[in-house]
Amino acid sequence: MLLIRSQIANMLMYLLLAVFGIFGLPLAIWSREGAFKVIKGYCRTMFWVFRVLCGLKVEFRGEVPQGEVLVCSKHMSFMDILMLAYKLPRVRFIMKRELVFAPVIGFYGWRIGCAPVERDKKGGAMKKMVTHLEAEAEMGGQTTIFPQGTRVLPGAKDRYKVGAGVIYTRLGLDCVPVATNVGVFWARRSPVRKPGTAIIEFLEPIPAGMELKEFMVKMEDVIETNSDRLMRESGYVFEA
Repeated sequence: MLLIRSQIANMLMYLLLAVFGIFGLPLAIWSREGAFKVIKGYCRTMFWVFRVLCGLKVEFRGEVPQGEVLVCSKHMSFMDILMLAYKLPRVRFIMKRELVFAPVIGFYGWRIGCAPVERDKKGGAMKKMVTHLEAEAEMGGQTTIFPQGTRVLPGAKDRYKVGAGVIYTRLGLDCVPVATNVGVFWARRSPVRKPGTAIIEFLEPIPAGMELKEFMVKMEDVIETNSDRLMRESGYVFEA
């Protein structure tokens, strides 16, 4: 039964994405603030859908950053994207370039200033990404990146990529690490959305000014340690 309810929720997720995207288009075209309202309305609706159909609730912890900062988050599923997009006042994601051409997501991503990156092109792609972010800096907002570059399963220790560190050092921004337990309830490629409480926790900021290597070590340790803590609190048992 949970599988059926999960699949219904998934279908509604895509259907409502189209509905909000199309009917919110005039508002999004009118202003960037309008685009944020559409996005946050969609996220709020999806939280209700997953709570009612799957028993999956959301919880936000820590102090939500308001100004111009770098947000580095653990990434486990589409749910943590929804949660960050809803809670951060003026979020702009670092996103895969392929998503620029995706219906709805591509337009709204462009409208709120998301920076596309071609992951296979290394240095050149990194330079373009930083240039884009520097141009967007005057608009203010929370530049949000998933340092591992992809969704990971609970307990997986995929390496952290240097992109987050390059943004941190080049833009001179404080960094707010984000821990999550979302994967315990909505795992990568899993068709089931389990009941429970999905949490994202905004952690103590890492001040600007660290050397690249020092920052990367600090960021990874803080995110991994606290994500493991949240998962254990949710009943997840790590393999020995």
